[in-house]
Amino acid sequence: MRPLLVPPSTRYDDSVNPVTTDGRDVDPDLGTLSGEGSSQRSSGSTDDHLKLVDQTWQRHPDEQDNGTTYYERPLLKLPVWEWVIPFYYYVGGLTGASLVLSAAAQLRDAEGNRSLIKRCHWIAFAGSGVSAACLIYDLGRPERFLNMLRVFRPTSAMNMGAWILSGVGATAPVALLLQGRGGFFGAIGGAFGYLAGLFGAGLATYTGVLASSSAVPVWQQSRRAMPILFGAAAAGSVGSFFNAVVDNRQERSFTEAFGIVGQIAELGAGYVMEQQASEVERVGRPFREGVSSVMWKTAAALTAISVVANLIPGKSKTKRIAAGVLGTAGSLLMRLSIEQLGKASSMDARASFQQQRAGKGAAEVV
Repeated sequence: MRPLLVPPSTRYDDSVNPVTTDGRDVDPDLGTLSGEGSSQRSSGSTDDHLKLVDQTWQRHPDEQDNGTTYYERPLLKLPVWEWVIPFYYYVGGLTGASLVLSAAAQLRDAEGNRSLIKRCHWIAFAGSGVSAACLIYDLGRPERFLNMLRVFRPTSAMNMGAWILSGVGATAPVALLLQGRGGFFGAIGGAFGYLAGLFGAGLATYTGVLASSSAVPVWQQSRRAMPILFGAAAAGSVGSFFNAVVDNRQERSFTEAFGIVGQIAELGAGYVMEQQASEVERVGRPFREGVSSVMWKTAAALTAISVVANLIPGKSKTKRIAAGVLGTAGSLLMRLSIEQLGKASSMDARASFQQQRAGKGAAEVV
């Protein structure tokens, strides 16, 4: 039977603003699908799906040495994040670490490091805009970002991330405009510079908390190391960026040490993360097999080569730029590999089951 079509009617026709409705009252603008989730497509026709389900339930789960699963099907769905999220990891880390660096330079010698502080604030100003654009693109609708600011929930890494990014967007421009001025406005700029540094530290690390708070086994298993990894990689990103782009030797003398320490800490945190994930052999498999393993190891190799290049004596411009480019590539590829590790772990039908049976993941905090 075909559904009856309800002709449009007018409500409240005696009022100042009469309403014309078809009875459903669906706003086409609000009903439009957008964002990454809207790009998902059906895997096939209904008949094919039912046929596949029927074949699946004809057999029983196999008792194997490596454990049973739910009919060999993954427990989790793939993350729907696109390339824009790993790119946001990099840009947000660069933005946050540059604000931390500017606050440290301001604390050490605000007058002597005025050029470095100003450059860091410019990086943060541009980076906060790019970061907001990446998140809005991922959400699909700008108002969804504003909706996250209706509440303040410290237990939600995503909600805290929205507030942290908003804090960076509010403090970095003020610090950029007023930092270094004399008198009252200079004091305001200095205070906002320190405040922006605090928000920057959160921006550089909260994404590691956000990813590891999910149910993806490899992220959840290494949740203690991921925020440290992201923060260290952010510091290394700043050092590599200055090496590749900035030609001021006085500024680089400060940023080079900052970046080298960050890169060494990144390599250490990456090793710890891999060891933590491998406490359950199946959970740590993406570090050793497949595309995710190649990306992860290549990122570590690029970062290590960048550290060696920075430590080699000499002031060659070619060596400096090469170290900066290699460090930037390693830092960006590391973020991309984190995403690929999560996808590989989600597709593994046994990783979640074996993690739970081993009492790992977040079981000890329940």
